[in-house]
Amino acid sequence: MTEKMVVVCNGDTAKNIMPTVIFAASGISLDYEVHVFFCPAGANWTLKGELEKLGTPKGLPNPVDLFNTILDQGGKVVLCELALENKGIEPKDLRDDRILIQKAPPFLMDAEGAAMTYVF
Repeated sequence: MTEKMVVVCNGDTAKNIMPTVIFAASGISLDYEVHVFFCPAGANWTLKGELEKLGTPKGLPNPVDLFNTILDQGGKVVLCELALENKGIEPKDLRDDRILIQKAPPFLMDAEGAAMTYVF
């Protein structure tokens, strides 16, 4: 059975998103079932063009490539539904149509039993 890994992004700075995508992509590469949750505070990272503004930080992988790897390799990426009204986000503004919009309880039910949980 594949172990679950949960990564939560709760901030809008590079110090929040870079470990989020690095840990999630690393979990994918190790065949974990990866669940990534973006709280309203980190919601901007799920929008078109926001990751691109970071460029590639010195000595770190490209965040756009990591985000795409997570989705392409079957990671589950969820934006908290509360972010829509709180941040004025429209679903059409999301960087990828594979990003799910959910409330926290269904996400927590999906993530139940995770072997590892990280919050950035």
